[in-house]
Amino acid sequence: MSLPLLEYKPLSQNQRVAGFEVASDEQPRIYSADSLLSGFELDLLIRAAYRQICNEQQMLENHRQLNLESQLRSGLITVRGFIRGLVLSDSFRRLTFDCNNNYRFVEICIQRILGRNVYSDREKIAWSIVIATKGLQAFVDELLNSEEYLNNFGDNIVPYQRRRILPHRTRGEVTFAHIARYGADYRDRLPKQVFTGNKGAAKLDYVRWEWQKNPPAIVGKIGAGITIGGAVFVCLLISLVLLGL
Repeated sequence: MSLPLLEYKPLSQNQRVAGFEVASDEQPRIYSADSLLSGFELDLLIRAAYRQICNEQQMLENHRQLNLESQLRSGLITVRGFIRGLVLSDSFRRLTFDCNNNYRFVEICIQRILGRNVYSDREKIAWSIVIATKGLQAFVDELLNSEEYLNNFGDNIVPYQRRRILPHRTRGEVTFAHIARYGADYRDRLPKQVFTGNKGAAKLDYVRWEWQKNPPAIVGKIGAGITIGGAVFVCLLISLVLLGL
């Protein structure tokens, strides 16, 4: 028997109430399939969906989901179905889910799917339990089928960061698209190629950046070579000057 979602209380944040701000660059642009008139507008909607879910850092040609795009253009799936496909895609799983713990992944998904920050650590724990017990697909389905998502975006609106302007601030929050897709524990690791014996075949290994304390031996050898080469060049130059005199 699956565990019910752990209860958590929403905080009194201003994204839960209607805004009265004057329209400006701080306000999100809403992309909806209800009012599309041309293929160009549909292209803009698809690009907005990629930007919202996959982040600017992942918007590469080889990450495009052409089958999902075709289904959306043909009317076989809704915008909500397209968002679901992007979150469950191999590239999103590999670049966002696999490189984060469940708590960080929950935070990212709530930001990008529900368009707000998490209310508290209790909310992170509640949804992390869903991932651990039901799996990634069930977690995504529960977010997309939640009353909060349906009331704000429905079937045809691309999710967006609902409120950026906060009380007593002259500027809004940083957009979710500019927040790193991984947590601090993953950020502190740097990719390093570890070659195997299969003619250049390599596997990716992650090690900590510790050059400041213990630089690799190859760095010392290169520095020594440059120093010796420079000394030899200076000696030759002095010899040539003396012979010329």
